Amino acid sequence: MDKNSKIYVAGHRGLVGSAIWRNLQSKGYTHLIGQSHQELDLLDAGAVKSFFDREKPEFVILAAAYVGGIVANNTYRADFIYRNLQIQNNVIGESFRHNVRKLLFLGSTCIYPREAPQPISEEALLTGPLEYTNEPYAIAKIAGLKMCESFNIQYGTNYIAVMPTNLYGPNDNFDLEKSHVLPAMIRKIHLAKALMNDDWNTVRQDLTRRPVEGISGNSTQQDMESKLRKYGINKERVELWGSGKPLREFLWSEDMADASVYIMENVDFPDLAKGKTEIRNCHINIGTGKEISIRDLAALIRKTIGYTGEITFDTSKPDGTMRKLTDVSRLNTLGWKHTVDVDEGVKRMYEWYIQG
Repeated sequence: MDKNSKIYVAGHRGLVGSAIWRNLQSKGYTHLIGQSHQELDLLDAGAVKSFFDREKPEFVILAAAYVGGIVANNTYRADFIYRNLQIQNNVIGESFRHNVRKLLFLGSTCIYPREAPQPISEEALLTGPLEYTNEPYAIAKIAGLKMCESFNIQYGTNYIAVMPTNLYGPNDNFDLEKSHVLPAMIRKIHLAKALMNDDWNTVRQDLTRRPVEGISGNSTQQDMESKLRKYGINKERVELWGSGKPLREFLWSEDMADASVYIMENVDFPDLAKGKTEIRNCHINIGTGKEISIRDLAALIRKTIGYTGEITFDTSKPDGTMRKLTDVSRLNTLGWKHTVDVDEGVKRMYEWYIQG
């Protein structure tokens, strides 16, 4: 890519895409294309074709996806597989038809088997059963990875798939039902601290920015208390799902963006396929190679926010995969390593959240 290359970032307003967009801008790329969901519905094949016909991007970064945490994944199973397959088929298909020079497909480390050996290398793909709670989403992402791989093998395209670990950062989703674990815990503990301190101004500000099931800062105090209690938030304690024992790896979204742009600039598919008799598992894990338990993460967030109430765990709720640590040796060998560890990242995340 050169600085004037026409680059389409699909999903440029989300957690992943916005971080990549800012990284590209910071490195001097001047011809970026982004379309909001209102401007371009990626589920609409005709609209995607018209967009590619009109804009003719040279490079594509496919960061758009229908995403959520364990509750959303397990509840909206049809949506997660159908929508993600549609998005991928439309964008990758039009990229091929319009001779895009290079494409980056962003997946997730949930593609790996539930009982994969730790840390998980790229070679673990399709070696065992998936985690049940996010199986539909994982299958969609595996399909996208294999689509990129198959186009490369059959047509000589240059489509690279990267699998980031659990991401967090600016523009994250803080919805109490659908968000991932880290932003959900930040919001829950932030609100619990406000309730404990009888700080209704903070509670109202929070719910005004991000209403919960129709309850906003304009609702009655009783309705706000009742709705927050449903999500385990009250004056005495915060209740979190599961046992707190699962170990998770977390990657600051801006680090992920830097890795993605680095790969677009420096790595091509033949580099990844070199020496393979059967060309498979050429995707790249993006992570830190470090992990923390959910219980310890809650303690870190609690300390960062300054919350002194009780944190409990509801063991009747699912934990998901007990451990999911990525082997990032391939990425490190290619010349990139993360810079933000989780203690610093949580601090940055909370500062971003309260600034609103």
